[in-house]
Amino acid sequence: MTTTDLAAGFRRRLLDGLAAAIRHGGYAETTVADIVREAHTSRRTFYAHFADRQECLMALLHESNQKTIARIDRAVDPHVPWETQVHQAIEAWIAAVQADPPITLAWIREVPALGTSARRLQRETMDAFVVLIRRLTDTPELRAAGVLPPTQQTAIVLLGGLRELIATTVEDNADIDGLTQAAVHATKLLLGPRS
Repeated sequence: MTTTDLAAGFRRRLLDGLAAAIRHGGYAETTVADIVREAHTSRRTFYAHFADRQECLMALLHESNQKTIARIDRAVDPHVPWETQVHQAIEAWIAAVQADPPITLAWIREVPALGTSARRLQRETMDAFVVLIRRLTDTPELRAAGVLPPTQQTAIVLLGGLRELIATTVEDNADIDGLTQAAVHATKLLLGPRS
């Protein structure tokens, strides 16, 4: 095993350790000691990879959001009716949330208070989701149905509403699956055919 492989393995363990600590008690209560305990490694190893726990969190959330974007992208069949595509996208997003609700909640609730670097990641991620929505709605099939790519502002309204719906549902320990119908309905209203 190379030094690069070893470093990647330690980094992975630290990210997984942070995720486990968040699942146990939330990000606000998580310490570097919690992360290294979960990762079965040392503080020295932690600081060889991350300046602090916030940098570790940013890496974890960047990775998580990239996986969610890829999951949604893979789930949508551009050759089915636009209503089905909306349903596929929402189901993929909800499945990503269900895979790890505490990490989703950390992303939505914790990041806004973490300063400039966190805000930059938040904006970059929102931009990536906007690009995804605009690309998924920019197909011949959707244009033929009267569906056009939304403006950036409309996409942000949609994303912000869905994020808040997800966050409140997770906080209330309510059924995340129960969001599908409302989320699909709202998305259809915002993105549907324009007269």
